[in-house]
Amino acid sequence: MWQQQHEVLLGKLRAAGQLDMSRPVIDGSHVRALKGGPKPARARSTAASQARN
Repeated sequence: MWQQQHEVLLGKLRAAGQLDMSRPVIDGSHVRALKGGPKPARARSTAASQARN
Protein backbone atom coordinates (compact mmCIF):
# COMPACT_ATOMS: atom_id res chain seq x y z
CA MET A 1 0.00 0.00 0.00
CA TRP A 2 2.73 2.51 0.93
CA GLN A 3 4.69 1.89 -2.25
CA GLN A 4 1.59 2.58 -4.32
CA GLN A 5 0.81 5.77 -2.35
CA HIS A 6 4.40 6.92 -2.81
CA GLU A 7 4.24 6.36 -6.56
CA VAL A 8 0.93 8.26 -6.82
CA LEU A 9 2.38 11.20 -4.87
CA LEU A 10 5.52 11.28 -7.02
CA GLY A 11 3.39 11.18 -10.19
CA LYS A 12 1.26 14.11 -9.03
CA LEU A 13 4.30 16.16 -8.02
CA ARG A 14 6.01 15.39 -11.33
CA ALA A 15 2.90 16.40 -13.31
CA ALA A 16 2.67 19.68 -11.38
CA GLY A 17 6.36 20.44 -11.93
CA GLN A 18 6.94 20.34 -8.17
CA LEU A 19 9.39 17.43 -8.00
CA ASP A 20 12.99 18.58 -7.43
CA MET A 21 15.39 15.69 -8.02
CA SER A 22 18.52 17.85 -7.84
CA ARG A 23 19.20 16.75 -4.24
CA PRO A 24 17.59 13.38 -3.53
CA VAL A 25 18.03 11.75 -0.12
CA ILE A 26 18.18 8.05 0.70
CA ASP A 27 16.66 7.08 4.01
CA GLY A 28 18.36 4.22 5.82
CA SER A 29 15.03 2.54 6.45
CA HIS A 30 14.74 1.93 2.70
CA VAL A 31 18.28 0.74 1.94
CA ARG A 32 19.56 -2.60 3.21
CA ALA A 33 23.14 -2.89 4.41
CA LEU A 34 24.00 -6.16 2.68
CA LYS A 35 27.47 -6.40 4.22
CA GLY A 36 26.30 -5.09 7.58
CA GLY A 37 27.45 -2.05 9.46
CA PRO A 38 30.23 -1.59 11.99
CA LYS A 39 29.95 -3.84 15.02
CA PRO A 40 29.20 -1.92 18.23
CA ALA A 41 31.58 -2.26 21.17
CA ARG A 42 30.63 -4.99 23.59
CA ALA A 43 28.32 -3.64 26.30
CA ARG A 44 29.58 -3.77 29.86
CA SER A 45 27.65 -6.02 32.16
CA THR A 46 25.35 -4.30 34.64
CA ALA A 47 24.90 -7.46 36.71
CA ALA A 48 26.08 -7.49 40.29
CA SER A 49 29.57 -8.85 40.77
CA GLN A 50 31.74 -9.71 43.73
CA ALA A 51 34.12 -7.05 44.98
CA ARG A 52 37.88 -7.75 44.91
CA ASN A 53 39.46 -8.74 48.23
